Amino acid sequence: MKAYARMNHVRQSPYKVRRVLDLVRGMPVEDAEDVLTHTQRRASNVILKCLRSAIANAEHNMALDREELFIAEAYADEGPTLKRWRPRARGRATRIRKRTSHITIVVADEMEKA
Repeated sequence: MKAYARMNHVRQSPYKVRRVLDLVRGMPVEDAEDVLTHTQRRASNVILKCLRSAIANAEHNMALDREELFIAEAYADEGPTLKRWRPRARGRATRIRKRTSHITIVVADEMEKA
């Protein structure tokens, strides 16, 4: 069985979030929590919060055992981009794109058979 958690509109670019998600994809949840706790990237705190939410959903809603869970899927999609302007020389302006992410983590208790 699978349980998931999503975090929408995280104020960090999906490219930076995916670099941390690649570290923990496919790991048991206990090992993934340890890795995220000791990772020196800003996205790791947000991903850890999302992972703990997915674990809580699995335990509470589906009565799954925490020791058997692993991260089946973890991905970051692009959210809406905030557009801002930066003044430049000679009365011009350039666009600043402040990107956001939608993070999804799916935990499962057994491997799916392909």
